[in-house]
Amino acid sequence: MNSVQVCEAAGLLRGARRAVALTGAGISTPSGIPDFRSAESGMWQQDDPLEVASIYGFRENPRRFYDWVRPLAQTLRTAQPNPAHLALARLEAMGRLTSVITQNIDMLHSRAGSRQVLEVHGHLREVICIACYHMMPADEPLAAWLDRQELPRCPHCGGAMKPNAILFGEQLPAKVFTEARLAAKKCDVMLVAGSSLEVFPAADLPAVALDAGAKVIVVNREPTYVDHRAAVVIRGDVAAVLPALVDEVAYVGV
Repeated sequence: MNSVQVCEAAGLLRGARRAVALTGAGISTPSGIPDFRSAESGMWQQDDPLEVASIYGFRENPRRFYDWVRPLAQTLRTAQPNPAHLALARLEAMGRLTSVITQNIDMLHSRAGSRQVLEVHGHLREVICIACYHMMPADEPLAAWLDRQELPRCPHCGGAMKPNAILFGEQLPAKVFTEARLAAKKCDVMLVAGSSLEVFPAADLPAVALDAGAKVIVVNREPTYVDHRAAVVIRGDVAAVLPALVDEVAYVGV
């Protein structure tokens, strides 16, 4: 971690009037949640996502989806927010961050204390029937699957219920994504943390911010397509970099 870069990023956040964060899978891997693409732990290394995690595959064979997602769901059951999540919540509490836009479905930002969270790929708080669209809290049906392998079924029509997370072939939640695009257009600083910026349309949000005149800070282990346009690029572990960054913002702001 380069201390000069951390100071530069802190200066941008300190001077921002409307800073937002965009987070991806890399912010949750320190909590033990695997990402989808890395060679070491990516969930796509063994399975074709268009078969197991598409809406078409789910409609054809929901049990196969639930079999595939079982290890992830078990991990999410016990995962806790890590220092990166807590740092962003602290930054919001300091009045330095207006919202967190996240590609993650794990709900760890909310559990860390962030209040304004835009979950553009959905979440696991609810399940929704693919037949009649009845929606209900996810805790009981997901627990029934994990503990007794009972496929979540709609209590109204008996249809298969899927987590309220976006599968391949589904549109992003319109209201939430519209809010995210508006936040990107109105922000003066965007902090990209733990995202490879490879999944569109969410990955287009930094470009939206840049085109509107915002400064972009990238904190990620690997290069992203916006690095050459970013004001600051920090290579490193978000769980180490973000707390140091927020400490620097707080220290200078005293």
